Amino acid sequence: MEGEDVVMAASENNEEVPELDDMKKRLKEMEDEAAALREMQAKVEKEMNCAQDPAATTSQASREEVDSRSVFVGNVDYSCTPEEVQLHFQSCGTVNRITIRTDKYGQPKGYAYVEFVEPEAVQEALLLNESELHGRQLKVTAKRTNVPGMKQFRPRRPNPYMGFPPRGSHVPPYFHSRYGYGKVPRFRMPMRYSPYS
Repeated sequence: MEGEDVVMAASENNEEVPELDDMKKRLKEMEDEAAALREMQAKVEKEMNCAQDPAATTSQASREEVDSRSVFVGNVDYSCTPEEVQLHFQSCGTVNRITIRTDKYGQPKGYAYVEFVEPEAVQEALLLNESELHGRQLKVTAKRTNVPGMKQFRPRRPNPYMGFPPRGSHVPPYFHSRYGYGKVPRFRMPMRYSPYS
């Protein structure tokens, strides 16, 4: 009996071996296909990056050129129109474009950008700093170029409603209450002395 069991087990192993070989072949084919797909994806990404880089550099260069001909105008009255801003800066040079920034509801934010045709007009426009338009004193500065990915760091302000003190503030040394841990002294009413006692 024992000899028969061994023979049966050997015959089952012979049947499983071809199926196992087929599965190994299929797994090998799938791995080869995945490697080929990764190579193709890497090639496509390289081509996409090469195609985008020249456009990005040219757009950045053109942006810098436009910003060199522009000024930032702060403290602009909310009722001010682009035509009025153009009339105010017309003495500096030929105005190409006026942009008054608005919020998502279409309300003006209180500042504008003035783009000139000539770069020399920027120096003339800077002389109009602290001039008045609609009774408000304008703040005129040269427009700066934003560099993508370079966000200006602004530290967080401490929230006075949170329980933690701001960093760097003086923390007094820990002291023990004379009433013990967790006990809070209760407010005692002063005893009233009666004149009759």
